[in-house]
Amino acid sequence: MESINIGILGMGTVASGLVNIIELNNTKIAGNIKKQLVVNKVLVKDAVKKRNVSLTAETYTTDAYEIINNEEIQIIVELIGGINPAYEYIKLALNNKKHVVTANKALIATHGEELEQLAHVNGVRLMYEASVGGGIPIINTITENLSVNEFEQIKGIINGTTNYILTQMTENGLEYEQAVKEAQRLGFAEADPSSDVDGDDAAYKIAILSSIAFNQRVNVNDIPKEGITKISREDIAYAKELGYNIKLLASASRTNDEIELSVHPAFIPSAHPLSTVKNEFNAVFLKGNATGEIMLYGKGAGSLPTGSAVLSDIASIIKNECRSNGDKISDSHMYKIVNRAYKKYYIRFEVIDKPGVLAKIASEFGKNNISLNSVVQRQKNGNNTAPLVFITHDTERKNIDAALAEIRNFDTVIQIASIIVVEDF
Repeated sequence: MESINIGILGMGTVASGLVNIIELNNTKIAGNIKKQLVVNKVLVKDAVKKRNVSLTAETYTTDAYEIINNEEIQIIVELIGGINPAYEYIKLALNNKKHVVTANKALIATHGEELEQLAHVNGVRLMYEASVGGGIPIINTITENLSVNEFEQIKGIINGTTNYILTQMTENGLEYEQAVKEAQRLGFAEADPSSDVDGDDAAYKIAILSSIAFNQRVNVNDIPKEGITKISREDIAYAKELGYNIKLLASASRTNDEIELSVHPAFIPSAHPLSTVKNEFNAVFLKGNATGEIMLYGKGAGSLPTGSAVLSDIASIIKNECRSNGDKISDSHMYKIVNRAYKKYYIRFEVIDKPGVLAKIASEFGKNNISLNSVVQRQKNGNNTAPLVFITHDTERKNIDAALAEIRNFDTVIQIASIIVVEDF
């Protein structure tokens, strides 16, 4: 049986999962691709370090160019992460007419257009299923299985770290800082979790998905984003009382010739499938004009799930032989990117507990064309202050901001504690 040699850049969590799956499912893989898959070389920082994979010492190298310039290697798998040096390595590999598979969402969201064009020119493939959703086959579903649809909406929980943190706050009553430490202890969060909790990771992923679904390049810098660092146990409790769960939601919606994108914490109705996605799991909710609503669910990270997604791209390349990146994402802007944020909002205040406070705040909302859906007023906190919660009807965020600019000046308002979007789907 003919052999296909792959070179792997990096030997971290995902790469070790890939190697272990190749060994575990060797017979199944060979039967599927009709070739023998061989890990020829692996780039590492320390060639003598012991690893949880069955590779010979001769497989490891500390020289990336020993892999990229190796004529025996047909497919390069980039799993080192980050923009550089991964960007330079992938460019050189494509120019060397080698297929490339990557799980690097930051790189694809930032330089995907250039790299896809380079793959097309050199008659090779650039594939990145594992860059979004771990083991969930979301990119292939959009590009292949649902390719005849005009997509109207993509909404998803696509960051496992934040979902784990919010789940622990919701189910176990942890404060934000406690939940972060627990996520770090279990390996669901990095030592520096800022990319996840500030929304950057989810923004990269929704940029990739919306570019593919709407066939228009989306710049990650055009996506308004807000993380979960301001979410408190009080917000979690009010959400549950009102029939919601709080999730970090990545969203892309198309209406006529406009696309609206965002990453933000959101109240999601407890009856909606996305609301039930817990811990490190991810889910992506798609709406196509032919299929209607579909949700894909699975582990959004981890050694074997993400390694499986990488392997599926490798298998696709081999089965399709030398087919290049043919259907390039359009550079022209068919749709206008907008940021109206026309939604319902949950707003929590801490106020002086005295008559007329609620009426004065409600009046200011009315002056800014904001109608109220519900109001929750609690008993005193014990220090002559009380929480006051409003949920609005649909309104533009600029109206909310205008009203709050005035309300901040009220001497009876101690704090505007939270502003969170309420999703209705």
